[in-house]
Amino acid sequence: MTDVTEVPGLDVARVQHLADTIRADTERGHYWGARILLARHGRLALDAAIGYADRERTRKLESDSVFSIFSMTKAMTNVLTLRAIELGRFSLAHKVSELIPEFRGGLREHITIFHLLTHMSGLPMLFQLKPGMPIDILADMVRVACETVQSEEPPGQSCKYSPLLNHLLLGEILRRTDPAGRRYRDILRQDLFEPLKMTGSSLGLRKDLQARHLFPDFRGHSPVNHIGSSGLGENGAFREELAEMPWVGAVSTGPDIFRLAEMLRQLGSLEGARILSPTMVRKARQCYTGDKPNELYKTLAHKDQWEVSPGYIGLGFSLRGTRMTHHMFGTQTSPETFGNYGAGSTLFWVDPELDLTFVCLSTGLLSSNQNIVRFHRLADIAVSAAC
Repeated sequence: MTDVTEVPGLDVARVQHLADTIRADTERGHYWGARILLARHGRLALDAAIGYADRERTRKLESDSVFSIFSMTKAMTNVLTLRAIELGRFSLAHKVSELIPEFRGGLREHITIFHLLTHMSGLPMLFQLKPGMPIDILADMVRVACETVQSEEPPGQSCKYSPLLNHLLLGEILRRTDPAGRRYRDILRQDLFEPLKMTGSSLGLRKDLQARHLFPDFRGHSPVNHIGSSGLGENGAFREELAEMPWVGAVSTGPDIFRLAEMLRQLGSLEGARILSPTMVRKARQCYTGDKPNELYKTLAHKDQWEVSPGYIGLGFSLRGTRMTHHMFGTQTSPETFGNYGAGSTLFWVDPELDLTFVCLSTGLLSSNQNIVRFHRLADIAVSAAC
């Protein structure tokens, strides 16, 4: 399914070239398939499901295919965190230890909500808390984190992307400060998915979505085995119906992620549903990490002898920034372009200057640097369509 539509402000030939480029990539086996959406001023010019779910090409990608979106889950936790701040439940200046008393002690006692959102917490860059531990039960993960994890340095000193800890803590803070005492999965459903009509999204693999779910093929690029509590095999956490992993556990569809991105493009609302204020969205897409490199991506840059770029992180969102280096948002998007991504496969960004929205969910994970190069290339082609 490939739907290229003429939209004012986008060159239809360049939009078609974007689709053709992805199709050529999948035909060469670079990755298996992709669900791609590109819009300007909210009007879709490209709405395509290209390629397959698997290496063997036994299952075609469909327009409503459900993906494990990995760390793009953090975007949802970010939005709910910003919303809770606007509702006065806590502030950017609140210390985590004030909201989770078990987290007191040592340097970690000084970590604030701001430090968690900007990846400047000083906590270690962990992908798991301890070997062999299931990751899908939120209460267990919070308990072990509070018992075992200490800061490596004072907060604010450096920018270190947090694969797990920051959003684990944010999810728990949202749960503890919820006036109705809801589970985190219900907060996400009721306060984000339902207002935005994201009907193909859930935290954990909701039963009615299981037949459409594309179980991730990590292709050897996963740093850990994501263990679930029900013994559902390797990376079984992504099969758990009731998983609560605020950092990595959501599933979604291309159209649903597009609705999330469009809400952000429209400064916090979509079709009458107000999630955030325009003021908060504008603040969230400003850079708060200065010239600090993102230490995780600094290591990746050194691996291929790339120039090291500043981390460019806003309030939970990755930003394009200005340095002309390898970037998943390309080099042609505007500096305030913002969005989120998930391990080697999923990405969305919004360019507020060009008024462009880009969503791509893919199958067949790429290694980190291959993924950066892939999305950099696709972003540059997407921007070239703007006229």
